[in-house]
Amino acid sequence: MNDLPFLLDFLRQLALHNSKAWMDAHRADYHRARAAFTGLTTELLRRAQTLEPGLAPLSAADVMYRINKNDRFQQSDEPYKRHMGAGLKPGGRHSPWAGYFVAVEPGGETYVGAGRWLPEPAQLGRIRQEIHYNADAFHALRQDAELLRHFPAGLDQTNALKTAPKGYDRADPDIEWLRLKSYFVWHTVPDAEVLRPDFVDRVVSSWQAARPLVRFLNEAMAVE
Repeated sequence: MNDLPFLLDFLRQLALHNSKAWMDAHRADYHRARAAFTGLTTELLRRAQTLEPGLAPLSAADVMYRINKNDRFQQSDEPYKRHMGAGLKPGGRHSPWAGYFVAVEPGGETYVGAGRWLPEPAQLGRIRQEIHYNADAFHALRQDAELLRHFPAGLDQTNALKTAPKGYDRADPDIEWLRLKSYFVWHTVPDAEVLRPDFVDRVVSSWQAARPLVRFLNEAMAVE
C-alpha cells in the first residue's frame, strides 16, 4: 500500500491519455499501479471478512473490477475507466448481493460505498416489499447516527422512479423510499486522505457503519 501515490499518479496520467496506444506504451506502469490497488484490496478484504463471513472464501482477484470499460455502461469513447475499484460481496464482484465498495480515483473522486446499486427487478421488488412490511426497521437503519456520521448524505436518491412502483399507492407514506431503484450509501475521499496511513481503518469503519443496512438488504433479497 506504500505505492498508493504511484497509483493516483498513474490514474491521473490515464485520464489525460486514455487510449489503447498509451496503455500499451505504459503497460509496466499499469501493472505497478494494479499491484498497488491489489495490495490495498487484499488488506481491505482481510479486514472486511470479520464483518461479513460470506467474504471468507474470496481473494482480491474475486472482488476487483477490470479497468477496461464494459460496453453496456460506456458513456464515452475512452476505453478505460478512470479509477480502479472493487466490490466486496458474497460470491464476488458480480454477485447479486449487497456488499461493500471502494474505488480509487484522483481529484477527490475516490469513493467508499455500501449497499446494492440497481438490483435486478425481482430483487428490487423484494427490497421494496420488505420496506413496505417493515418500514420502522428500514427507517431506523437509514437514519442511524453512525451510518450518517460516515455517509452524511444517507441513501443515494439519484436513481428513482418518477411515480409509484407497480402495486404501491402514490400516497403511501414511504413512497419516497419505495421509488428508489438503488439502495446505496457512499462518500468521496480527498486524495490526501487516501494517502493517510489510517485510510484502510477509515474505509473499514465506514463499512462497519453500513453493515446493518447491507444485512437488511440481503435478508430482503433472499426471501422468495
